[in-house]
Amino acid sequence: MASSPCGDGNFDCGLQIQTRSVEQTLIPLVSQITTLINHKDKLKKTEKTLRAVQRVGQAVSVAVGRFVAVGEAIAAENEDLKDEMGLACFEARRAGTAIAQLTDVSSLEQCEGDGRSTVFSDRTGMVKAARMLLSSVTKVLVLADCIVIKQIISSRNKVLVTLEQLERVSTFQEFVQIFSQFGNEMVEFAHLTGDRQNDLKDEKKRARMAAARAVLEKCTMMLLTASKTCLRHPDCESARINKEAVFQRMRLALEQVIEIVTDTRSGGEARALPVSIYAGIKDFKVKVEGLRDSLYCVSCEAVAAQLEALMEKTEDFTDSAYTSHEQRETIIQLCQITRQETKQLINTWRHAQLLKAKEATDEMELTILKTCQSVSDLRRELHRVAVGRATELLKLHSDHLVLQALKASGGDGNLEAVADYAGTLNEHKEQLVETCRLLCHISGTEPLEITCIHAEETFRVIGPQIISAAQTLALHPTSKIAKENLDVFCEAWESQLCDIAILLKEINDVFEGRRGDKKTYLSLPRPGKHSANLKTVKAAKLDAEEQTTIAKLGLELCLLTSDVDSEVERWDEQDHEMVRLCQIISSMAYSMYLFTRGEGLLKTTLDLFHQAEVLSDQGLQLCHILHSLSTQLLDEDRILILSETEKLSDACQQLQVCAKTPVQGKSAIFQKVDSSIQNTKGILTVVVYLLPICYKLIRKCKSECSCVASPQHWREKQLNTTVSEETLNGNGSNGFGVKSLEQHMASLTFLESK
Repeated sequence: MASSPCGDGNFDCGLQIQTRSVEQTLIPLVSQITTLINHKDKLKKTEKTLRAVQRVGQAVSVAVGRFVAVGEAIAAENEDLKDEMGLACFEARRAGTAIAQLTDVSSLEQCEGDGRSTVFSDRTGMVKAARMLLSSVTKVLVLADCIVIKQIISSRNKVLVTLEQLERVSTFQEFVQIFSQFGNEMVEFAHLTGDRQNDLKDEKKRARMAAARAVLEKCTMMLLTASKTCLRHPDCESARINKEAVFQRMRLALEQVIEIVTDTRSGGEARALPVSIYAGIKDFKVKVEGLRDSLYCVSCEAVAAQLEALMEKTEDFTDSAYTSHEQRETIIQLCQITRQETKQLINTWRHAQLLKAKEATDEMELTILKTCQSVSDLRRELHRVAVGRATELLKLHSDHLVLQALKASGGDGNLEAVADYAGTLNEHKEQLVETCRLLCHISGTEPLEITCIHAEETFRVIGPQIISAAQTLALHPTSKIAKENLDVFCEAWESQLCDIAILLKEINDVFEGRRGDKKTYLSLPRPGKHSANLKTVKAAKLDAEEQTTIAKLGLELCLLTSDVDSEVERWDEQDHEMVRLCQIISSMAYSMYLFTRGEGLLKTTLDLFHQAEVLSDQGLQLCHILHSLSTQLLDEDRILILSETEKLSDACQQLQVCAKTPVQGKSAIFQKVDSSIQNTKGILTVVVYLLPICYKLIRKCKSECSCVASPQHWREKQLNTTVSEETLNGNGSNGFGVKSLEQHMASLTFLESK
């Protein structure tokens, strides 16, 4: 953790809440305590009010007692946290008892006649007890969260030990045995880090975690084939180089995961992202527009310096060998206009300061508008150039001719041809690396910037690895394992191109305001991924007439994806699991729509069928979430959700069966394409219908209910009980909310016991 919990009695005691589960657990507690403290200004001391106060106080005490029992059990199992956890539990129990005593006011006579301190007479005591409760409960949660971090670190350490053993093996038998153990450890690590990624509050950390986990996922297959190749050809230098690069990349990714979960860096300093042009323009406009409120909040020199730093970054575009002359001239012209408008702004600004003006003059208001407009025009042009470049490169590399040529040359044992095509691949790599850098400048959000940086690093690393794998095959052209190894690295390249296509869509969505902060789906299975384990199936291309027929279906599919996106945007909780899955389904359906137009990364029917199969899996996951939601609903709402869930499940299963059913012949393949898109439309139709209903029901549940379950019941997931408590004003509410703390702690206890 970034800072260790401390023991003063205040809520703000240096604790840093890193995860959403801890934060969301505390929200109802803070809300109810605030209501309890503020009662005096809102309520009259009626008998009904007093009974409500007493019930809430007793509920607090009982719930905190159960919560503390779980915390103490965790403390007993973790010696290094025992003292801190024990102290925090003691303080929480004491605070809960104090609140129960202060709210023990069952009648007006008792409240006014016995001279005891109560919530009405000792508001200071109530505030003190509430602060102690919030502080101690937060401390318990954060300490318990440390246990989850310890689990991840322990899992990483086991993976590292096995990784070192794998690197030193000298026989196939030994390798197979250790790799089996390594696979199991990686699965455990993937589950732990996946849960952590979804729980992190900081969107930048989530994006970094997604990138690191994507590297580990892809490198696991590379490690298998690279190691087997090295064992088969122990004297081959290119095979050794290829293998060492994979092991090194895995170690770096493992280290990055630990840096994220512990909020530290091995060098001791946090790594700051380079400031993108988008972020620079955004900050520049904030400063300029802030002059409307105050002419003295920032200096003229600071604004001028920031503009020049911004102009310097545009050189990444103008100095690029791949930027056309017309694009370069347009960017330079827009930079000059921005400089001129800013210079005029500074002149009017200084004049207003000389006149001792208290606010921006009319002349200055005009220059502010012109400056902001000019810098927005510059951003729009840079976006057009970067996105245009990326789109052209994706089209250029969609046929993967260079990869195919490297495979063919390697299989022929032609080292000279491999060297020639390696040079071409290096050129492509440099183009893609530079394009990722330009996309990073205009991506629009920090998570997308991180995804661009990850893509840049991936192309930079995988390019040389493909070349070393091709050289190994050329030296051993009859080696099946060397051929398989090259295929795996080429698939990783193709997979990264798929990720770029999705990233490009997300950047455009942000730029056009269709969505807010985008999610990263780097671990999403891609068509053809891990296809080394699949039987080869002949892919088919549709002719013009068939494309026209399918295009009509595709257009309907595109409209449905837009409907899904529109419904998703209305959700307050953009991090909700249902929202995440619907966005994934929409993105994959959109790529299927692009296929119907002969565009995008799905080039053949085989690609399409793989995509359909993955989409159906995501839809079935959504069904699972809907079933969980239905358990919290009343009869009428539950029946509706279950009915629609059944429709969704049927559509997903139909799509899955369709995608997996082998067919032969052009007519049969065309019918399979048609059925796949029709079934996908059916899935999206149900999703579009369900999203607004679920949004309303979830909001209704949050406002009316809280889930009350013992740790044992939570563990077994056998019983869900919904209880409504009256708040101090007599209306239905979600009660004190400490029950959700018990659930969180039970979750942590369950993980610890596994």
